This record gives sequence, C-alpha cells and structure tokens, in this order.
Amino acid sequence: MTLRRVGDNEYVEEHGGDYEDFEPGMVVRHWPGRTITETDNTWLTLLTMNQHPLHFDRAYGESAEYGRVLVNSGITLCLVGGMTVQALSARAVANLGWDKVRLKDPVFVGDTLYATSRVLAKRRSRSRPGNGIITVETTGTKSTGEAVIVFERSFMVRCREDG
Repeated sequence: MTLRRVGDNEYVEEHGGDYEDFEPGMVVRHWPGRTITETDNTWLTLLTMNQHPLHFDRAYGESAEYGRVLVNSGITLCLVGGMTVQALSARAVANLGWDKVRLKDPVFVGDTLYATSRVLAKRRSRSRPGNGIITVETTGTKSTGEAVIVFERSFMVRCREDG
C-alpha cells in the first residue's frame, strides 16, 4: 500500500501504478495470499459450466490419479491474477491479455496460494497516446513453495508525462 499526502495529516491510499512506476526487472510480492475452500472450487467450477467430475465429485476424485478433488485450473488463473490487481493494474485503462499460461503443479482444496510478479517490459502505446503497455510474468505458488501456475499478462496504463 502506498499513501499519498493530500492535506494536513490526511492521506489517500494508492493502488496500481502509472507507466512511470514500472521498470523492467522489478519484482512485486503480492499480499495477502488466499486459501482455496471446497465452496470456492465447487461454485466456480459449476458457475463456469465445467462439468468434469474431478473438480466437484469427491468419490470420483478419490478414484482418480491424485486421490482427491482437484481445484479447477481456471480458478487458479483467476485467483492468482486477481492477487496482482491491487499492486499492478488497479488503475489500468485496459487488460490486454494473458499469454504463455503454464500449469506447473496441481492445486487442491485447502492449499494457500501466493503470487509474485516480475515486470518483463514496458513501452508507450502506438495507438493510444498518453498510455503505455506493461507486460509482467506472474508466478502463483503454494505456501509450501511449489509453483502451480506461471503466466504473462499485459495491461495498459496512463502515462503521467507526455512523450
């Protein structure tokens, strides 16, 4: 959290950043983490119409390869991506996309996930003057240290300075 002074003993909480706040190579450790519950997994799996029983049928999961229900990988992507918004893109003009999404290790109900992002690149927008494009690589890890997902994401932010 960053605080910006706006008056005598008065501050505004700042979230996200402008183009000038990002530099290639910088690393952001996002906080807090999130423990995935059975309700999270069941509701979001059914909400997205993923009908695979491995995500919500305990008996089926127990007879499958891992011996238990797996968390839907779409939830893992959304959750880890969401963890990055406050620090990186809370003031973004647009989310431009995800690339190179790789699932590294299974996620189970009860796992606690954390996210870390590294800025890969930044450039001024060619089509939207006054805006820039930031590309980050985000890694989601379990509290035990195993990486579960890695992806790149690009988003557009405003520039404070012209040129």
